[in-house]
Amino acid sequence: MKSMSAAKTCEWLAQEYRQHRQVFRAEKIRFRGVDGRDVYNIAAPLIDEGRAIIPARVEPRDSEFSEVIFFHEAPDGVWSRAEGLRTFRGLQDPFHARIHGELVFGGVEIWTNPFHNYEIEYRTVFYRGNSVGDLRLFAVGPQWMKDIRLVELPDGRVGVFTRPNGSRYGGQAQIGWTILSSLDDLSPDSILKAECLPDRFHPGEWGGVNEAQLLDDRTIGVLGHIAYRSEDGSLHYKAMCFSLHLDEEIVTPVRVIAERSDFLWGDAKRPELADVVFSGGLVRYEDGTAHLYAGVSDAEAQRLLIPDPFAAQVRYALEMEA
Repeated sequence: MKSMSAAKTCEWLAQEYRQHRQVFRAEKIRFRGVDGRDVYNIAAPLIDEGRAIIPARVEPRDSEFSEVIFFHEAPDGVWSRAEGLRTFRGLQDPFHARIHGELVFGGVEIWTNPFHNYEIEYRTVFYRGNSVGDLRLFAVGPQWMKDIRLVELPDGRVGVFTRPNGSRYGGQAQIGWTILSSLDDLSPDSILKAECLPDRFHPGEWGGVNEAQLLDDRTIGVLGHIAYRSEDGSLHYKAMCFSLHLDEEIVTPVRVIAERSDFLWGDAKRPELADVVFSGGLVRYEDGTAHLYAGVSDAEAQRLLIPDPFAAQVRYALEMEA
């Protein structure tokens, strides 16, 4: 896989974004039935048996031990717990995709290891089924890897974005890419064999994929996050996107598409998390706009109405085809 340009710093990309920033509307997503806990790091809504459902991370302000709950929108616009659907305890940062007509749902499973001073360990887990009500576990990712996302390709195979980490990659998380014949091939070994995509992040910075959408028969739109830590210890996460072009084996440059100041003011889980946006999903509309669903400051869920960031990726693909 080739890159069209060298990686830029997160702040450089943010400055470029601010020159052309367009945010049509920001709104907080309200939830009920969570006993005062925070709801954040949501996925975009999915349609389950005819109704829109949002999976969301729910946890106390002073804890990382969360559960994923499914919510449906009530007539008053507040999202309420969907009765009869399973709660996934010990799961963070939910995501979903449609592969060969099946719903694939997943998240980051966390636990404490009693043999290592009860430190938190994690991995990505994957469920599949015809609906949310009949999801069953079918695969797990490598230990210590988040942000694994799937997309069905035009030829029926499955594209997999991964998040390689460790000293081999400068100690910071990168983005990997591999193609599998089917969901049955998803395993820690197949995930670890992914190729690292070039020039995604500047040295010392990191990020990951939050959602992948097939834009046409040769282009994948990638929604993700890019991040760095400033000298005062604060974390800075911004929403970003790029595209992967299957025929040409090219990835376009990373672009920032939203940052914390675009959203409404709200609480933060801790002061160093105040400038965090964690992309959840993108719902695109025919009028050229899109809703970006995101967790903000590790404490709230919001959405932005913005120009469709994938529209430019489609135009680029058409230009290459011409």
